[in-house]
Amino acid sequence: MESTGTNAASEPGTAPGLDLDLVTVPTRQGLEAVDIIRRAASQAGGVGPVLHDGSGDTLGFLVPPGTADAWDLPGSACTQTNGRGMRFGDAASPTAGSTGWLLPPEAVGPVTDPAVLRAALGEAARLIEAADNCR
Repeated sequence: MESTGTNAASEPGTAPGLDLDLVTVPTRQGLEAVDIIRRAASQAGGVGPVLHDGSGDTLGFLVPPGTADAWDLPGSACTQTNGRGMRFGDAASPTAGSTGWLLPPEAVGPVTDPAVLRAALGEAARLIEAADNCR
């Protein structure tokens, strides 16, 4: 069997490593997605750690390494962290700028499954659009 080059940290339900990817979305959409994933208890692994920026503009979902290679959801970005600027094992003090934890690692699963996140972000976008059109 051929190796895919991923390590144990790339699978949902495993301990996070330092090379996780980060999906960044607008806060409103991200908060809706967190609620959607949490309500769908049958979703594999549930929601993993979620960061918020100091300005309150964005949320960042920790996802398995390699996610950035194929991430193409409009309105979001996925970047490889390669451990730069973050100490994911230290829930008390993220080190990237004025970032803090919305959902710290010790309170949730290790990472968010990218397929689950993609579906939740799509549903969140539709809910937000519908709510905005009702005004």
